[in-house]
Amino acid sequence: MSDQRAGFRLGIYLFKDAEIVDFAAPYGVFSVARRFDPSLDVFLVAESLRPVQAQAGFTVLPNFGFADRPAMDAFLIPGGAGTRAEAYNAHLHEYVRSLSPTTLLVSVCTGSWVYARMGLLDGIAATSRKEPDRQEATPPGMVPIDRLALLAPACRVSRARVVDAGRILTAGGISAGMEMGFHLLRRAGYDEGFVREVARVMEYTRAYDLYRDDLERAEPEGSRAGAKR
Repeated sequence: MSDQRAGFRLGIYLFKDAEIVDFAAPYGVFSVARRFDPSLDVFLVAESLRPVQAQAGFTVLPNFGFADRPAMDAFLIPGGAGTRAEAYNAHLHEYVRSLSPTTLLVSVCTGSWVYARMGLLDGIAATSRKEPDRQEATPPGMVPIDRLALLAPACRVSRARVVDAGRILTAGGISAGMEMGFHLLRRAGYDEGFVREVARVMEYTRAYDLYRDDLERAEPEGSRAGAKR
């Protein structure tokens, strides 16, 4: 783990009607990983330091508001019914653009719609949820991954469970937050043995083995050696 980034900090955005598993799964992966390396950190960020009601009435108190500007190595936007409004949230867009260029921009499920609306997915690969709920499966509803293609026509939409396009990382449907958590540990420099041990403690080994390679590493257009930037 020579390339391990000591003290890697994951900030997870919280908003009204966020999907619970979208943010709880990656949070849980980091929580267990901290048993092996306490320098890891994970916390919740919202527009302000007030309780936020996620889906199904699940209410959470964030650790930081936008004004606190906590340092972080990755910023994750979950999905949920609330992303239909968050995709147009100018305060969120401004906050994302204010982050350090070295901060990874991450999403789970329909959280990728925010980056799509900001134009950040143009020329790169990304994904979203592929299985519709009842409302999305009935016209005029739309499968989330199809709506991603509509929001970001210049994005190459992928059906991989996790897509790593360099600075921007996206995961598919609700439970894919687990795989995103594990992949963020890899991006933080932890080796396969460390990540697999976290999965074992979580009693997730069989699913980990099943999904581990459902990952697309996609270089942004123009990022190849010799290409103009």
